[in-house]
Amino acid sequence: MLIKNPLSYFHIGTFLFSEKKHHLLEYWKAEVIMRDKFVFHRLIRNGMQRQRGFLMWWRLANEMYISGNKKQRKCAIKIKNALMAKYGCDIGLGAQIGKGLVLPHHSGVVIHGNVKIGENVIIRQNTTIGEKESDSRENYIVIGDNVDVGAHTCIIGLNVKIGSNVKIGAMSFIMEEVPDNCTYVTRKESRVIMR
Repeated sequence: MLIKNPLSYFHIGTFLFSEKKHHLLEYWKAEVIMRDKFVFHRLIRNGMQRQRGFLMWWRLANEMYISGNKKQRKCAIKIKNALMAKYGCDIGLGAQIGKGLVLPHHSGVVIHGNVKIGENVIIRQNTTIGEKESDSRENYIVIGDNVDVGAHTCIIGLNVKIGSNVKIGAMSFIMEEVPDNCTYVTRKESRVIMR
């Protein structure tokens, strides 16, 4: 069990049977069930797998946080905290992430809640996507569709935009706009310094 409080499952149930679950079923079909048709037993079976289970629970928590009532929002925060403890992955609630998200390895992934990420995006381990200090919900980091983010990448700043069909090399540091249809790498130099 991800959450120990049985009352939390009541709030999850009331949310799932409400009309508020906007895109949740579409996300689950694309990322957990991996089929066009929604089948409940496939959701449960595939949700037991590590990668798909994280996405199943995070999508539920995010939808509850965005469109649920006060108690459902509190439950969403509990789910997020349990996911952080279990998987070592922190994706902020309120993040707008299109369907088809792939996290090959969850460890060390940190995504701020103030981001807009397109469809079919791959984010590898130890990646940080966040912003400099800002109180405004207007300063989004925007990542387009079909973006492949390499391991140990840091995307940080205010109003950073990354286009669609972009490959970002491992250990890249991005604080600027990246156009569509390109590969972005940060030059790194290794040197031996003698004492």
